[in-house]
Amino acid sequence: MTGNHQTLALLLFSAFVAVTLGITTWVSRNRHGSAEEFYAGGRLFSPMENGFAISGDYMSAASFLGVTGLISLYGYDGLLYVVGFLVAWLVVLFLVAELVRNCGRFTLADVVAARMNERPVRIAAGTSSVTVSVLYLVAQMVGAGSLVALLLGGSSEAARNWTVIGVGALMVIYVSLGGMRATTWIQIVKAVLLLCGSIALTVLVLVRFHGDVNELLRSAAERSGHGDAFLAPGLKYGGDWTARFDFISLGLALVLGTAGLPHILARFYTVPTARAARRSVVWSIGLIGGFYLMMIVLGFGAAAIVGPEAVRGANAAGNTAVPLLALDLGGGANSAGGTVLFAVVAAIAFATILAVVAGITLASSASVAHDLYASVRRRHAKPRSEVTVARTAAVGIGMVAIALGLLARDLNVAFLVGLAFAVAASANLPVLLYSLFWRSFTTRGAVWAVYGGLVPALLLVLLSPVVSGSPDSLFPSVDFQYFPLQNPGLVSIPLGFLSGWLGTVTSAEPPDEAKHAETEVRSLTGAGAV
Repeated sequence: MTGNHQTLALLLFSAFVAVTLGITTWVSRNRHGSAEEFYAGGRLFSPMENGFAISGDYMSAASFLGVTGLISLYGYDGLLYVVGFLVAWLVVLFLVAELVRNCGRFTLADVVAARMNERPVRIAAGTSSVTVSVLYLVAQMVGAGSLVALLLGGSSEAARNWTVIGVGALMVIYVSLGGMRATTWIQIVKAVLLLCGSIALTVLVLVRFHGDVNELLRSAAERSGHGDAFLAPGLKYGGDWTARFDFISLGLALVLGTAGLPHILARFYTVPTARAARRSVVWSIGLIGGFYLMMIVLGFGAAAIVGPEAVRGANAAGNTAVPLLALDLGGGANSAGGTVLFAVVAAIAFATILAVVAGITLASSASVAHDLYASVRRRHAKPRSEVTVARTAAVGIGMVAIALGLLARDLNVAFLVGLAFAVAASANLPVLLYSLFWRSFTTRGAVWAVYGGLVPALLLVLLSPVVSGSPDSLFPSVDFQYFPLQNPGLVSIPLGFLSGWLGTVTSAEPPDEAKHAETEVRSLTGAGAV
């Protein structure tokens, strides 16, 4: 990229950072330091505000950078991510949103522990939540590194690494100083910017093809080098039975994983009532649905206008398809329009990454403080000391995410998020659904459900082609690949549900009928909800 691109993009990004730091500083001066304020923003947000914040939390670098890259490289098969990410919200709307808001206080473990022996359940759910959050954070860090590599022409590996470190430092500042209220407003600002930028790019792509979507698809197929196969299933996931099972595994993970993501569940506690939580989800579905429709246009637009070879040349995983598309739509590398549009898109992508990592870091630090720390020192933990632990945990989680982000920098962002979704669907969703709907569920069943999904999911990822045994692995020079699928969801999600059932039916502890009845009434009516 030319110096103009770099300078303008960095200026716009710096302006966003300045605005968000200003929001964080303002919020930190006007808060009273309680746990409810830090974790849930005082529960003062309206459904529309929370809907925008949820969509800002969900429309991550995986969507803006990773999904469009996969569509530009693999055509139809890249659409699986769009379908999975969107359909997942129906599970959230009908099974989770209101019930979680009524039963919980700040975290997933609050819902599960309501009718169980608290300590083992909180430790299990807290461990799982932190693991999922760190995996999700790694994807955002990789997106940041890819973007800066493109911005600087790929010439400075040190600059790319320092960017990952810088993003980690900013997310720690946002969470430590501003808590949920600052994080929410940052996500709202980011959602508006991202939607406006996506609308502008989509309009420019459609104008390029005179509004003819068929012509766009034909051009993408011709430019791809695969012909009509680019518009049919099977280019990425149809080669053999292993690839087809990977397709099913990924689909399961995407559709079921959203309902188990800690940073999404935490958003339902920021509104005053369960009805507001449901209306928040309706707002977010509308915003997210429109966004993903535009991502389809941008993905095929990148294939037709930029070409898969150029996309792959800039980043092997396709993470830079949208910025390259913006550069071309604006008039090319040396034009003023190209410079401005590229810089704007790059700045929006940076804003996307910063807003999402802030939300994930807050959710994971809440799990450390409210679940793990408070379980170990249940009798001595006070709300204010718990908030202090959460701020400290944000620093530690940021450091872990930075280290893993530097290690996984060459993997596709959407693919990495798929792994996080698989772990969430395997470890968090079974225990959540059993707790809400199964009368006979016991403490042993809850603990087994979490670990029975979490451990196999992580173990299968370690033994998969993602980590070793292929040129695209994290460690290509070694081979301990024994599990053929890249996404573990097909195996680990059923294991999570099976473990929860097995733990319950073999438990000597009788289920607490009174607590279940209380939880059921509270979840359905909101009576006694915090």
